[in-house]
Amino acid sequence: MLKHLKMTNVGPAPEMDLVLGKRLNLLTGDNGLGKSFLLDIVWWALTRKWPAELNKKLTTGKKALPNSDKEATISFSFTSKSKEETYESNFLRKEQSWTGRPGRPANPGLVLYAMSDGSFAVWDPNRNYWVTKDNVDVQERVPAYVFSQKEVWDGLEDESGGWLCNGLIRDWAGWQKERGTPFKQLKQVLEVLSPSQTEKLEPGALTRISLDDVRDIPTIRMPYQQEVPVVHVSSGMRRIIALAYFLVWAWEEHKQAAKQLGEKATHQITFLIDEIESHLHPSWQRSIVPALLSVMEKLTKTAEVQLITATHSPLIMASVEPLFDEAQDAWFDIDFERKKVVLRRRDFEKHGGVENWLVSDAFDLKSSRPLEYEHLVEKAAALLNKDNPSSKQIKEMNEKLVQALGPRDDFLFRWRAICEKKELLE
Repeated sequence: MLKHLKMTNVGPAPEMDLVLGKRLNLLTGDNGLGKSFLLDIVWWALTRKWPAELNKKLTTGKKALPNSDKEATISFSFTSKSKEETYESNFLRKEQSWTGRPGRPANPGLVLYAMSDGSFAVWDPNRNYWVTKDNVDVQERVPAYVFSQKEVWDGLEDESGGWLCNGLIRDWAGWQKERGTPFKQLKQVLEVLSPSQTEKLEPGALTRISLDDVRDIPTIRMPYQQEVPVVHVSSGMRRIIALAYFLVWAWEEHKQAAKQLGEKATHQITFLIDEIESHLHPSWQRSIVPALLSVMEKLTKTAEVQLITATHSPLIMASVEPLFDEAQDAWFDIDFERKKVVLRRRDFEKHGGVENWLVSDAFDLKSSRPLEYEHLVEKAAALLNKDNPSSKQIKEMNEKLVQALGPRDDFLFRWRAICEKKELLE
């Protein structure tokens, strides 16, 4: 579990300092202020590899660089397999690399990363950790499994052409034919991640989609009773399907590796998700975070799970209100103030609804109205503040407000009340 992360002269801000919650961590902020960057740093801190360093096909997950000529540092602490570990890494400009502690690194447990573009990364202590050979610790295993979006579906090859992962399509089809534990878990995860009880994601029969593609393709049974190949469903469904497969595959492979090594399964999992709401309909956005926490509990009852996610969605923030616990959860907000990027850990105040979240510190909007209507309201408010607005001005503004705003709009209600009190409207 990551406990503390501090960056100096790295990324968009002079300094970022986070003390994380042990269960749920939410990152909000405008585009370009460093949410994805922070998740990349967290992945690197726990695994010591940049995602794009291990898979050149990725367009994200690049190495972090200093933002000035000043000394740049990344320091962090996390709970390892046996104790708490603390590191500080400096950027070496001549080598263009970050320093690391010599020898075998600490073991952070299972680390999962779902990136915003559909790519995934897995660091498994049983498959990616160092080995001891002739009394010397060496990194002989694959440093991590990093999938491009296409490789999630079609499989990940190693440098020699062997398969590190069969991919969603072949694994799902194989699991479904075997009817074993992985397929049962996949069905359970899909059900939990479904947007509602009436719109369940349920596997259908395997099918073929082309004379030139001999693979058996999994299908999803839609609410309208058609079975649609997973490669043809909506982008939102593909996002959820890929998440479900990724979680089941990573956990099953971890357990298999532990069995082969005679080890116990890890007791901690760190799960990073960038733009958790990506491609998702509002019905999914309002349930995805609670569902993911529930899914992790279904996969393992013995491991603690830390979820760190970046979001642009007020529905996501509203959805976590019933479960947010200050003792184990945290909300970090990134703002642009006085030409500087500033990160703060904010108190999580309940707002009760999406509109209230839109005008909160998380999103900093003046209102939830369209910009044109927002400007109209500002003009109407300024008109009311005049000493002697003419009846013609009031009448014309009233007509515009009635046409633009809904009958239950709070401002329209106040406008009418003030106008009647001042006898400005007949």
